[in-house]
Amino acid sequence: MIIVIDYDAGNTANVLRALQKIGVQAELSSNRDKILAADGLILPGVGAYPAAMAELQQRGLVSAIKEAVAKGTPLLGICLGMQVLTEIGLEHQETQGLGFIPGVCREIQATKTMPVPHMGWNDLTVKQDSPLTAGLAGKSVYFVHSYFTDVPKEYIDVTADYGIEVPAMIHKDNVYGAQFHPEKSGDVGLGILEKFIALCVD
Repeated sequence: MIIVIDYDAGNTANVLRALQKIGVQAELSSNRDKILAADGLILPGVGAYPAAMAELQQRGLVSAIKEAVAKGTPLLGICLGMQVLTEIGLEHQETQGLGFIPGVCREIQATKTMPVPHMGWNDLTVKQDSPLTAGLAGKSVYFVHSYFTDVPKEYIDVTADYGIEVPAMIHKDNVYGAQFHPEKSGDVGLGILEKFIALCVD
């Protein structure tokens, strides 16, 4: 079973619909036992880093997610869900993240030609191969975000150009992140979800 983690952070319905479209049975849950028994976990999210971490803590999900990842369960963070994979977020205030991937979530500095939020379709550049990157070079996906994950390059699999090199996909061990929205990125996004599911049922 794939569990989409429920922490009231939005966009879960679109993620569940996308999974259904590729024939995957998934459940929205904040139940610790279900999270620990899952074949794979997806952490979606729209909103602010401090609020997301506070909600995860309040629901007792931080320890459950860490325990599941420690025993090898694949985890995919989407948008805000990817950002909180880092050690620290600097949105509004300094906030401790899940700490799976070294780095800091920082604000994108707006320019006249690059307004914030970074919103819309953007081409991808593959920096290194991961189980989720096959066929992504030059493909376009849909972003909506104002912050980026400033992480060491060894964890950056894919980038997008938005005045800065925005980490679009990151990973370490069995933890993966997509800054864009696979569930809003057509066949390309569905393909990424399919590759993640393949990891979970391997």
